[in-house]
Amino acid sequence: MSGQVLSIGEVAKRTGLSVHALRLYEREGLLAGTISRDRSGRRVYRSSDVEWILNCIKFRASGMSLANIRRLAELVRRGEGNEAERLEVLREHSSHISAEIAQLLDCLELVNGKIASYERHLAELGTGDPW
Repeated sequence: MSGQVLSIGEVAKRTGLSVHALRLYEREGLLAGTISRDRSGRRVYRSSDVEWILNCIKFRASGMSLANIRRLAELVRRGEGNEAERLEVLREHSSHISAEIAQLLDCLELVNGKIASYERHLAELGTGDPW
């Protein structure tokens, strides 16, 4: 896709976001680059824009706030020299993800324990509530 330009509709198809959402991302400062316009004033995206948008989708899915995505995008737009700040944003988010995973694993352990309890109860034709 290098050198290729894409319309907002094509980017919507590739990312799974709506055209409205893509416009919102741009308006909210969530994109790392400036979206160019063609002679008719229509948005023109590059492969790097699509890659950034796909990253943003994963950031959001992993619980990163829009404010932190905006901060990261702002730092990337500024260019070299702020890599330590970018790293800090990413490290903080990594810690957040790790905490979420630990909490989910704890929840999974509880649910699996209850499943085992009910399976034993049903297999033994037990009486009473297995909770």
